[in-house]
Parts: sequence; C-alpha cells; structure tokens
Amino acid sequence: MATYMAYLDYTVREQFEGKRWSIPARVYANPAELYAGLEYSAKGVEDLLQQLHYRLDDQLGGEGSYFIKGGQVFVKTRAFNFGDKLQESRKIRIAFAGNSISGIADINSGGDLAILRMDPVQIGSFYPTRKEDRILIKLEDAPQTLIQGLLSTEDRDFYNHFGVSPKGIARAMWSNLKAGGMVQGGSTITQQLVKNFFLTPKRTLRRKLKELAMSLILEYRYSKDEILEAYLNEIFLGQDGANAVHGFGLASEFYFGQSLKTLNLQQVATLVALVRGPSEYDPRRKPEHTLERRNLVLDSMVLEGYIDAASAGEAKKQPLAVASVIHRSANRYPGFIDLVKRQLKQEYKEEDLTSEGLRIVTTLDTRVQDALEQSIADKLIKLEKSPKSNDLESAAIVTRRDSGEIVALAGGRDPEKAGFNRALDAVRSIGSLIKPVVYLTALEYPDRYTITTPISDTRLEIPSGKGKTWSPDNYDNREHGVVPLHTALANSYNMATVRIGMDIGLTKIVNNLRNMGVSRPVDMYPSLLLGAAPLTPLEVTQVYQTLAGDGFVTPLRSIRAVNAADGHALQSYPYTVRQAVDPAATFITNTILQDVMRVGTGRSAYNYVPANMNLVGKTGTTNELRDSWFAGFSGDYLSVVWVGRDDNKTTGLTGGSGALQIWAELMRRVSRQPVQLAPPDNVGMKWIDSYSGGLASEDCADARLLPFVEGSEPTEYSNCGSSAPDAAESWLNHLNPF
Repeated sequence: MATYMAYLDYTVREQFEGKRWSIPARVYANPAELYAGLEYSAKGVEDLLQQLHYRLDDQLGGEGSYFIKGGQVFVKTRAFNFGDKLQESRKIRIAFAGNSISGIADINSGGDLAILRMDPVQIGSFYPTRKEDRILIKLEDAPQTLIQGLLSTEDRDFYNHFGVSPKGIARAMWSNLKAGGMVQGGSTITQQLVKNFFLTPKRTLRRKLKELAMSLILEYRYSKDEILEAYLNEIFLGQDGANAVHGFGLASEFYFGQSLKTLNLQQVATLVALVRGPSEYDPRRKPEHTLERRNLVLDSMVLEGYIDAASAGEAKKQPLAVASVIHRSANRYPGFIDLVKRQLKQEYKEEDLTSEGLRIVTTLDTRVQDALEQSIADKLIKLEKSPKSNDLESAAIVTRRDSGEIVALAGGRDPEKAGFNRALDAVRSIGSLIKPVVYLTALEYPDRYTITTPISDTRLEIPSGKGKTWSPDNYDNREHGVVPLHTALANSYNMATVRIGMDIGLTKIVNNLRNMGVSRPVDMYPSLLLGAAPLTPLEVTQVYQTLAGDGFVTPLRSIRAVNAADGHALQSYPYTVRQAVDPAATFITNTILQDVMRVGTGRSAYNYVPANMNLVGKTGTTNELRDSWFAGFSGDYLSVVWVGRDDNKTTGLTGGSGALQIWAELMRRVSRQPVQLAPPDNVGMKWIDSYSGGLASEDCADARLLPFVEGSEPTEYSNCGSSAPDAAESWLNHLNPF
C-alpha cells in the first residue's frame, strides 16, 4: 500500500506541477477596420458582427453585443490584445450615408473615432492529438459569483475538508432523497478535479478508490486556491464538434460570446448549471431543462447567503440568452490555414503550435475569401455546361496589391475540403503567363527594344538537337507579319515572342524569373518562352506581385503577428521590399498588359467591371487546353486563378474563356480602386502614330500616347496616319534582324 501511495504521489506531482495543459494555437483573420467613408452598409456591418458572434441586446449589457436603431448600429466591442496594443471594450455608435459609413463615435465620451478595429474572427486552431480546448484563467480573474455558485452547489465545505467530505456526501444523499431526484452531488471539487484531470471516465470500484487516494494527496500537496484554479480550467463543460470545451474561460465564450469577467449573475449561474452535465443541461438543445437547473443554482446561492432573494428573483426573470452556435475550433478555410501552418513551421516547432496557446493574426480578409469561394462555385458550374469542360478543379490566390498580403486562397473548388492544396502544390505549365517576363526582359534593353519595335510574327524554326527543329505556332494558326512589340504581347502572339526571347537570351529571362521570386529550378529550353515552365499558383502570384509592385519584390505574407497566450507580441512580420527588375521596363510592360485587357485576350473582363478600372492582366493557356490561367490586378487587389483537371486531361477552355471568368467575377465583387500606373522619372510619354510608329501630333486620329525610356523614343515624325511609304519603310527598318 505504501508503494502504491508513493506511486500515486509521484503521478500527481509529475502532472500537476508540470505543464498541465496543451493549449491549441488560435488562428485569426485580419481584423476588420471601420472608418468614415468606407463602403460598408449597415447590413454589411451587421453581417460582420454576426460572423464575430455578437448578440442582439438593446441594453448593450455585455461585451460582444449590438442593436440597430434609426439606421445606426450600436455596438459594445470585445476587448482584444492585438500584441502591439490592448484594445479595451467600449460602446460605439456607427452612422451611415447610403452604403458607406459616415461616422463612428464613442458613446461614453461622445468623441468621433478615426478608425475602429474590431476583434478578429477566429478561423481555425492547431490542436494537439487530444482535441481539447480551453482559455486559461487565474483564480483572481474569475467572477466572485462563479466561485460562490460552485461552492453552494458542488462543494459547500471545500475550504474545510481534506479532499473527501463525509458530511457533504450525507448532505447530498438527504437532499436528493427529499427532491426525489439528483439535485446535489457528493463528490468534492477536489474529487471532480482528480476525475477530470488524472483519470478515465470508466466507473469501477478500483477507479473510485484511486480517486479518493489521489484527492487526499492533492489536498496534502497543494493549497485550496491552487486546486480551485485548476478546477476552473479543467472541468468539462461542452462539446464543439469533435473538440471538447474545458474550463469556464472557454465556456463563457462558447455559450455567450463574452469573456468570463464580463458575465452577469444569470449567465454565471447558467455555466455553473453545466457542471452537473453539459449534455443534460445544454442551453441550446435543452433550454427548459437548463433554465430549471440555473434557477436551482440561484436558490442555492441564496440559501448559502451569497446573494439576496431579490437579486436571485431578478436573475430568474432573465432568459438564457446564449449566443448562436460558435464553432471556434473548426478550420473554416483549410487551404489558407494550410499555408499559415507551413509558414509557421519555418520558425516554430510542431509542439509549440499545438500546445502553447499561441495567437496567430493572419492577413486573411473573410469578405474577400467568401467572395472568392462564391465566384469559383458560380463560374465552375457554368463552365461545366460545355461538353468538354467537366470534372473541373480550380485554385486561386488573392493579395493586396500594395503589400503582398494574401487575403484569400482557394486550394480547390470545395472550400471546406482539406487535403491536396492546389494553390500551393499543383505544379502546372503556366502557358502565356510567362510572356510578360519575356517582354519585360527585352525592354530592359531600350537600345534594342521599345514598346513600338517592329517584330516579325512569322514562322521560324529552332534547332532542338539530333537534327530536329522546333517550330511554334500561334493559337489561331496564322502568321501576322510585322507587328509592333506591344501588339505582339497584347494579342499573345507566340512566334513574335519566341523571336524576342531567343534574341535576348534564355539566361536573362530565367534570371529575371528568379529575381521576381521563383526559386524552383527552370529548364532553359526554347519552349520555356511559351510557358513550358511548371509553377504553382503561389509562385505565379509572386511573379505578378512583382509586376504589380512596379518591379519591386514584396514577399507574399499570410501572417501579420504571432502573440503569446497572454497576448504579448512574440513576432511580427513587417512589410519588406527590394528592387528586382527595372522599374521602367516594368511600367512599359504593365502599360501593354492594360492593352491585353482593353483589346486583347482579356477584354471580356470589362463585361464585369467598369472600363475605367484600367485593369492589368494576362491570360494563359497550355497545350491541348489542359490549363486555363489568368493573372492580373486592379488598384487594390491582385489575383491568380487556375482552372484545370487533376487528371491533366483537356478542359476545353482557354485562359480567357475559363480562369478569366472567375477572376473577373471576383473583381466585380471586391475591387473598388482602378489602376493608376505612375511612370518612373526616366520614362516619358510620346504621341506615336499607330500606323507608322513615328512621332505624331496629339491631334492625329491614329495617335497613341506611349511610354519610352528617355533616348529610346522615335526621332522621325509620321504623316499622321497616312499610308505614306516613306514613314512605313522607316518603321520597318527598325525590325529586329533575328
């Protein structure tokens, strides 16, 4: 017996003095920031509040509550530690003008707020093997009414007994006999803690004896306050899907959407009622049963002298008022969560992510993510109506154009399905998406290539070894003769692109691809010039983020900050930028890509968005229509979309008829800012005759304003669009000899 007791003593001390709980990391979306002038209707704000599980309460009686009156939204925000700043709870009034916010005011002070940062939406968690969740609390942070409610119903002699209470057992038996049912338990709080913390649920005499012995040891080794604090954090209080809800800290948020310290008397009594049986007294499934038990808790508190009868009577009049079901533990966006975890694993161990209670604030914008998922769902259904377009899959990434923050990601057409993440792992040929890199590289040599340099889009043969040759075709199987460089890119002419690429050199093009963010090895074959370069959507996004960044690389980010469980900052991920390619060549390339959208392969995008958006983008189609791509940006967002089949069979879709349709629908839903390209200091705008390529007057009917690096612009004037042989001949003389 002595040996066995020594073993139990060791077990108790080993577990109780060590790391008691593994707390999962919580992953949050980017917090919504509201300000005057933001396009956000009252309905939109209410949708946001409901997503945050705020509850309707015209008294704003606790954190996480709101009501709408007179077209204004009144909110009591939740406190939240963002790492850089602890934001206290406060009462706010939000006014609207049409579909925009007109003003935000602090109700208590009456002063206007420049910006209101809401507490972020929890989008997932990283769990240990045992899927338990809890929010740790200190005993001193627990409401006094919670302690009183527990003592009055669960263990009246807690501060007097030695772990087991014969008096309590006798009292419980008598109370239950009088009530004709189970109204009081005989187990002490210490016994309940042992049962939950150390033992299995199996009910046997041997386990009961072990429970008694360990309770005695626990009381001998530790103070009453230490035991009570552990009990507050350990007790099982509900089930969130596959994950157990432990402790009053998490239960408060799970049932009421509030932190524990903000609960009122009737809410505290409801949580105490759950101790006897979270399933039996589930306030969402069995409200009448829960209400009866809650009122019994209040009566017990009156009997013990903790509250007066008037307070109990007032609390009994109140409804349960639990929040709508809050599935905080579900990974709502598995594709994005996958990316976050991969990036975190570069700096954190697996056990740190699943046991230390880290708070990870990400860059995800739930409004954009939801719009992306809806766009994919709507468009794939329509695309699959074509006979060849079936069993389609898709992947997409959306970033903020100015920062490279990933605001949305789809790893497949089913947004809730985990597994193969096509956005990160599908390595597919990118087709004509490579062409802007080819043209940008050529434009870095303005003495050889400008936006109007004539290029021969005619058949050519490239030696490919062993006496064989490679002869690329255009998509339309036609030769287009001599065309200006901008026309070749705007219309995605293959033969002209290959001529430029072979002249400028594959090495230079691959170097630029690496400079723009691609670390994957790329084979330097001539077919690379037409996109025989397998990349993932994430890698393509990094390349086009560099184009959107005017030639400066901004590493893509999915994480803003990592904070410890108590909220203090552990790590931030600041915005970084470095020059990768020539800004002048980038500006000219982007100018041509606006032509892609106006008159080239991307022109159908303007069936969705206004013409003044000045979109920049490029379609991509691979051999036998296996892959449909589109990459492009507006003033505020950049997105890359891929559509294809997992078996690599034909989709029957080009980049314009497939991926572009999803991209344009997404931009219609989320983008509000047009593109405003700003030329670098060494780039000037010149009026050029579209026919001859010579300088022209602004009044010329065929004149276009085009960018040139200083010193590379034409020197001869045209005859303002007339079919003058001398002007045309002068333009043809500039034809690249390759």
